[in-house]
Order: sequence, then C-alpha cells, then structure tokens
Amino acid sequence: MTKPDITSRHEIEKLVDTFYEKIKADPLLSHIFKHVNWQRHLPIMYDFWSFTLLGEASYKSNLIQKHLHLAFQAEHFDQWLKLFNSTVDELFSGEKAEEAKSRAYSMAVVMQVKMGLS
Repeated sequence: MTKPDITSRHEIEKLVDTFYEKIKADPLLSHIFKHVNWQRHLPIMYDFWSFTLLGEASYKSNLIQKHLHLAFQAEHFDQWLKLFNSTVDELFSGEKAEEAKSRAYSMAVVMQVKMGLS
C-alpha cells in the first residue's frame, strides 16, 4: 500500500501527534519535554508545521526563541531528528514528506548553532 504525502492539516496533526508520542516515550528526550502542557503545545505545533509545509498563515511565533531555554545537547537533536524522520517515513511518502525531513534537519542545525552546540 502506498503511503500518502502530507497535503492537509489533518495529516500534519497525525504526524505531530505520532511524533510527540514517541518523544514522550523516549528515554533520552522525555525528561526535556516533561514540563510541556500538551493540550496547549500540540495546536501550536500543528500551526507551525501547517505554516512550514502547507503555507498556512497560522504560526506567528519565533521557534528558536521558544526553545533556547531548554537543556538540549547535540545528542538530543540527533535523537529528535531520528524520531522525526522515522515518524515521517512510517506515515508518509512524497515531496512534502521529504520537505518535512529537510526542514526539520535545517531547524535542528540552526538551533544548535544558536545554542552554541556546533
């Protein structure tokens, strides 16, 4: 069975929900996200990825500023990307799916530079 590409907010929500379930269960990352109010955070992530991949004018914040206070190290970014990419590959296939992985990688690189990790 062919996997769909990411073409709608519904698919963004599926990606984000599945990804963050993995984050919450991950031994390396779960403690970093333990303070998160998921009811509040998930809709923000839906908006962010809908803006990033679908061009929806739904996200109006500064991604990097929101994360600078977190105790991330390089290995956290590596694991975050591994989980994100595996989630995309598990659920989707196509141009937008590849774009999602590329954008996630770019964000991780920029955030590591801004945090002084690379």
